[in-house]
Amino acid sequence: MAGQDRPVTLAAITGAHGVTGEVRLKLFGEGVAALKRYRAFNDSTLTLAKLRDDGKGGAIARFEEVPDRTAAEKLRGTALTVPRASMPELEEGEYYHADLLGLRAVSDAGDELGICVAVENFGAGDVIEIERPAGEDGQGTGKRRRFMVPMIPAAVPEWDHERLVITAVFAEE
Repeated sequence: MAGQDRPVTLAAITGAHGVTGEVRLKLFGEGVAALKRYRAFNDSTLTLAKLRDDGKGGAIARFEEVPDRTAAEKLRGTALTVPRASMPELEEGEYYHADLLGLRAVSDAGDELGICVAVENFGAGDVIEIERPAGEDGQGTGKRRRFMVPMIPAAVPEWDHERLVITAVFAEE
């Protein structure tokens, strides 16, 4: 499948924790357990030595390459990535958000709708955001418009590594 070597962001370093080189992490996946599957991040430039839940939805980590607080502070804002190919295989009907980003969106009638630019979850399930091409806003301004679609079978009856098919009634006009 295309994109298997694309880096996928699992967490971001938000700052130093203490004086010994530990860092605070904001998690983007399924929590600390999902992050513990990996030992190396960012093309093996960061090697995980220790990881624990911070009790607030984030984590505290120590990397072998980070000896002190100064080095930890320099990593603030760093995304922690792994190759997509190293992530666990999915069951039928499952997807990683990273696999949907950048996909073409077409209606079930075959009309081009745009590109998937975001996947959000506000608590009731995933919602994909589609950006229409510039100039299709009816105003001639060239401004890009976006619309959101719930990632449910009624709205997105099929998808693969090339495109998302969106039921026409969910495609905002």
